[in-house]
Amino acid sequence: MTRYATAFAGDPAATYRTIELASRTGGADPHQLVELLYEELVRALGTAAWATERCDFKLKGERVTRATAILFALENGLDFERGGDVARTLATLYRGVRQQVVNASIGDDPAPFRAAASDLAEIAAAWRSLRAG
Repeated sequence: MTRYATAFAGDPAATYRTIELASRTGGADPHQLVELLYEELVRALGTAAWATERCDFKLKGERVTRATAILFALENGLDFERGGDVARTLATLYRGVRQQVVNASIGDDPAPFRAAASDLAEIAAAWRSLRAG
């Protein structure tokens, strides 16, 4: 089996999401990439909450891993020289949310995932409005 065929041998939905995300990021500028990260982060947290409710521990673990990776990426992408206080505030926020997600990952309450997703959705909306404004 070729490497191309092997890539499609697993979960077709996951393959579609990977291809779809790659196509969306291909021509994206840095602002759009952050916007996409926020979208994916909020989606991962929502799915982690859903999986928690259904005791789907495999999916929950995958989404928690995804969310924490995105939080690390967002934090690592901060420009502290140009961003000043805003960058420092966001770094603190990302660390706090990451800790909240890790703590929630060992529990059976979906509420912390939903709370984090809600908070980050607000930040994502503010980020989107920067482009419009």
